Amino acid sequence: MSKIARLLLAVVMLLVVGCQATPSTSNPPPTESLPTATATLAPTATPSPSATPTAPPSPTATATASPTATATATPTPTPTPDPYAGLTIEDLRARSYGGGELAIERTMATTAAFARYLVTYPSDGLTIYGFMNVPTGEGPFPVAIVLHGYIDPAVYDTLAYTTRYADALARAGYIVLHPNLRGYPPSDSGPNSFRVGMAVDVLNLLALIRTQAGQPGPLEKANAEAIGLMGHSMGGGITWRVLTVDTGVGAAVLYGSMHADELENRNWRLRRSGGGGIGPEGNTPEADLLRISPASYLQDIVAPVSIHHSIHDETVPYEWSEALAARMEELDKPVELFLYSNTPHTFRGEADQLFMQRMIAFFDAHLRAAGE
Repeated sequence: MSKIARLLLAVVMLLVVGCQATPSTSNPPPTESLPTATATLAPTATPSPSATPTAPPSPTATATASPTATATATPTPTPTPDPYAGLTIEDLRARSYGGGELAIERTMATTAAFARYLVTYPSDGLTIYGFMNVPTGEGPFPVAIVLHGYIDPAVYDTLAYTTRYADALARAGYIVLHPNLRGYPPSDSGPNSFRVGMAVDVLNLLALIRTQAGQPGPLEKANAEAIGLMGHSMGGGITWRVLTVDTGVGAAVLYGSMHADELENRNWRLRRSGGGGIGPEGNTPEADLLRISPASYLQDIVAPVSIHHSIHDETVPYEWSEALAARMEELDKPVELFLYSNTPHTFRGEADQLFMQRMIAFFDAHLRAAGE
């Protein structure tokens, strides 16, 4: 090939290559276009639509949380009831007493020193009977409430063995109220766990005496500022309870008394019953017995206390009276203790006469002084 022919061929080849390069800039090859398309689809195919189907768990979780919160809140307004509500010393302090009035039903006897009347009064919806001795004279007279011990209600009589103590006080110039505690005919029966119901009967009576004392009616001669309590055996245990609730009592005489600690009383009953037969009180937790027991509140007693017990008492341990007197002394409370010998649970003979003399002297020292 000649030199000119080779030159012409080279020029032609250059023109061909130039023509092929020009379309490559305006029409990219499909192989580059595919990656571009894939990149565009990736965001579109992002699980955004597929996240929508998985979104339902969100409302499901909300629905589950809502009932759970409601179920948790439901018990809050209804706490577990206290099975011993109304029996604790604090509960007795928090409530009110009185209402209605003490009334004379009939005259039972008249002596040169006093008149005896059958009386009734209301106590938490019950009618409580008893007798009242009113000294002859104008008054005003100090008042003594005499509380009997346990007697089988089937053989109980309104003029029980404690009548002699009520009569001795009346002859000494005291108006005496002697209630037949609830469950003792003809008084009505009512709730009485731990003898709290009986204590309520006494607290209601105290309130009525204060309301009616000095007013026209059966307590016109009574001095509301001078009221004492005397309790024998079960009545002594009731007296301890009343003293821890009512700080207006002027003086108290405990005679062959039950313990102020309900745990001691329960153990004593269990021993006497051979380990059973004392009812649901026997299952009360010790922590609740503390709330119910007057012994837990002896520090709040303000009334002077005179304690009497026979060392030959075969019913109620005299050591209880020793222990309670010692505890009162530790608390710096006004207390005296007299121990008797050769006489049973309910005193007889000379011991009984001596007890009555000491009881009257004690009341005279604390109640008459308060009334003057």
